[in-house]
Amino acid sequence: YTILSKVHSDRNVYPSAGVLFVHVLEREYFKGEFPPYPKPGEISNDPITFNTNLMGYPDRPGWLRYIQRTPYSDGVLYGSPTVENVGKPTIIEITAYNRRTFETARHNLIINIMSAEDFPLPYQAEFFIRNMNVEEMLASEVLGDFLGAVKNVWQPERLNAINITSALDRGGRVPLPINDMKEGVYVMVGADVPFSSCLREVENPQNQLRCSQEMEPVITCDKKFRTQFHIDWCKISLVDNTKQVSTFQEVIRGEGILPDGGEYKPPSDTLKSRDYFSDFLVTLAVPSAIALVLFLILAYIMCCRREGVEKRNMQTPDIQLVHHSAIQKSTKELRDMSKNREIAWPLSTLPVFHPVTGEIVPPLHTDSYDNTSMPLMQTQQNLPHQTQIPQQQSAGQY
Repeated sequence: YTILSKVHSDRNVYPSAGVLFVHVLEREYFKGEFPPYPKPGEISNDPITFNTNLMGYPDRPGWLRYIQRTPYSDGVLYGSPTVENVGKPTIIEITAYNRRTFETARHNLIINIMSAEDFPLPYQAEFFIRNMNVEEMLASEVLGDFLGAVKNVWQPERLNAINITSALDRGGRVPLPINDMKEGVYVMVGADVPFSSCLREVENPQNQLRCSQEMEPVITCDKKFRTQFHIDWCKISLVDNTKQVSTFQEVIRGEGILPDGGEYKPPSDTLKSRDYFSDFLVTLAVPSAIALVLFLILAYIMCCRREGVEKRNMQTPDIQLVHHSAIQKSTKELRDMSKNREIAWPLSTLPVFHPVTGEIVPPLHTDSYDNTSMPLMQTQQNLPHQTQIPQQQSAGQY
């Protein structure tokens, strides 16, 4: 496909400062700029998305938001203009993308912000509606129904919608896709009369206590909203601008001239050489000398102060040396004798099975046998029931 870009004529809108501004980007408006559907007779329903930005900048102004839930739904620009932009035209570049043909169509939206007569409205109330999404609330009929319900409760002479904010922009979580759950939306309205007694009920200590315990407060006018709007009365905010004391302080600007600090003296271009020998002695030589002295002391203690075997024997009594030597000889003799009995049958005083016949052999000695005079080791010839290992006969005798 050939990627084309077509530009619509500019469109001018005239919102008022401090009043909710809503502009719908209709898909039907841009479908005529894209080629028809490839199959004749079928209705074109191409996915179309929009990109909006302030002319010369990558994003929109801070007061303007944009939302489009799916490529098959219309986009919506909404927000509350500020007083600072009154009289300054704001040019928004709108680019429509056809996701089937990758074509684009573009036009400019010129927002001329007008000043309101009695802006700002002194009494402002912000409601949190739990069963609505922001694009549903921006619909003209839904917003009109909500303002009508508020007007019946408040009874003002003038009532305006000031701003609409999604709960996701206030730190809310994305709802689970079950039971048609909504993300919620904050709606701020302003009026020219004080708050009604019904709205003041949220400030009662009993309702404040119920809200702290995560319980639904008791509001008499809740039934006027409940049929269509589920309002969280614990999150309602009432602002009375007539009682707020302005903390703005006028900034006294000076002449912009720094006080005289004397003649400027830059550093010298020539730097003096510095002797680092003392730094070397402190950082390397001194620790190295201390380590060398400690090494020499340790070497003298370990190598030059050894007593030796001869000095140890001279200081040991003769009877202790003889006793130690006798133990060593006895240990060596026992080890030599244990090597000679490795091929013999094991000796035991417990009943064992005969290795040939399988009969139970009685103990070598009875319990009443006096073994005090018995030598420590016995020879194999004195042991009864000893199995003789057959000797190999010579070939001639066989």
